[in-house]
Amino acid sequence: MNLNEFNSIPESELLEVLNTCCTSGAWQKKVVAARPYPSIDELYSRQEEIWKGLSKEDYLEAFDGHPKIGDVSSLKKKYAHTKALASGEQSGVDSASDKTIQELAELNTIYENRFGYIFIVCATGKSALEMLEILKSRIDNDPEEELKISAGEQAKITKIRMEKLL
Repeated sequence: MNLNEFNSIPESELLEVLNTCCTSGAWQKKVVAARPYPSIDELYSRQEEIWKGLSKEDYLEAFDGHPKIGDVSSLKKKYAHTKALASGEQSGVDSASDKTIQELAELNTIYENRFGYIFIVCATGKSALEMLEILKSRIDNDPEEELKISAGEQAKITKIRMEKLL
């Protein structure tokens, strides 16, 4: 999709497309309402501003759109070929060990029980071990601070998805 298509696509279709980038309905509606965008940079900038102005409930709605990282079998599948997936970004990264996968699953469950939502991190280019270290570093955060961090991570994810879209 190019910027002209983004600006002219019917609202209902664009809402569906934006849902693949971020599942916050408020974010989607505000991004659509701010059309037309004079440039892609303006679109990226405006969607980030919109994100920052949303409520906790809107952030939680977006977080709910992510699959839960807590199932050991899905984690093993996700990180089976970490080195190949991250080629050029992480030289020398090996596949995730069973121990790392198990610990990541366990800490994800503890995190969700503590904060009330799944662990949100921009995983692009990160190995399972890196994800585990990030999770360990955040699990004891103050809930308000953790929400801010998670919202920031969601913003990174959304931007990457928007860039792929356009």
